[in-house]
Amino acid sequence: MTGRLEGEHILVTGGSRGIGAAVVEKCLSEGARVSFIDIEEAEGQALLDRLAAPERTFFGRGDIRSAEDIARVHGAAVARLGAVTGLVNNAGRNSYADPVAMTEEQWEDVFSVDLKSAWLVARAVLPAMLAVKRGSIVNIASVHANMTYKGMFPYAAAKSGLVGLTRSLALEVGPQQVRVNAVSPGYTETFLVREFFERNSAELRATVLGAHPMGRMGKPAEIANVVAFLLSDEANFVTGANWLVDGGLTARFAG
Repeated sequence: MTGRLEGEHILVTGGSRGIGAAVVEKCLSEGARVSFIDIEEAEGQALLDRLAAPERTFFGRGDIRSAEDIARVHGAAVARLGAVTGLVNNAGRNSYADPVAMTEEQWEDVFSVDLKSAWLVARAVLPAMLAVKRGSIVNIASVHANMTYKGMFPYAAAKSGLVGLTRSLALEVGPQQVRVNAVSPGYTETFLVREFFERNSAELRATVLGAHPMGRMGKPAEIANVVAFLLSDEANFVTGANWLVDGGLTARFAG
C-alpha cells in the first residue's frame, strides 16, 4: 500500500541508520515529506543522498539531548517542509552499567537520550499539532520495558519510562485529537543489537534465535511498517498503546 501519508510531514529522530532510517524510507514511500535529526552527520547525509528526493526530505545534524539543537533543526525542517504532523522518537542508546559503580553522569546520559529527548522533541512539535487538532507521535521503546536482560542496567528503566510517558502524553493531548503510541521492537538487526552481541559470547546469538518462535530476528523495515500504520489515519482510534513487534518472543516462557 502506498500514499497513506500523503500530505504529512514526519520528523524522525535518530533517522540516519537502523530502524530510524527504515522509518524515513517507509514514510517517504508512503508519500510523506520526511525530516530527520541525528548526531551522525556523515551517515545522515549519505542516507539523504541515497533517498534522492530533495523536494521531500531534510536532514539536520543535532543532538537530541539539547533543546537548542532540537529547536534549530525543527525550525529549519518546518521552513523547508511545513509544519510537522507526525513525530517518531526513535533515537536511543544501549546501556551496560553496574548499578553500584554507575556514575550519576552516566545515568543522566542514558535517560537524556532514551527518555528525556522524547519529551523535548514532542514539546517542540506539539503546539502546531494541537493548533489544528491533528497529529501522531510514535515512541520507539523496547521489549525491555516488559522484560529485560542482566547486564543492561538501567536500559529497561529508561524504556519503561518511555512507555509511561507515552500513556501520560496520550491522555494529555487526546482531547485535541493528537495520538501518542509506542512501538516496542524485540531483537532487530540493527547496530545496537550487533553491539550487544559483540559484547557477549559467540553462542548467545544462536541461543537468542532458538528462543524466537519464528526462528529469526526482526528487520528494521518490519518495525517501520508498524510505525507507518500508527502514523496514518488508518490508526485514528489508536492512542496510548504499546505495540509489541517482537516475532512472538515475549509470548513464551523460558525453556
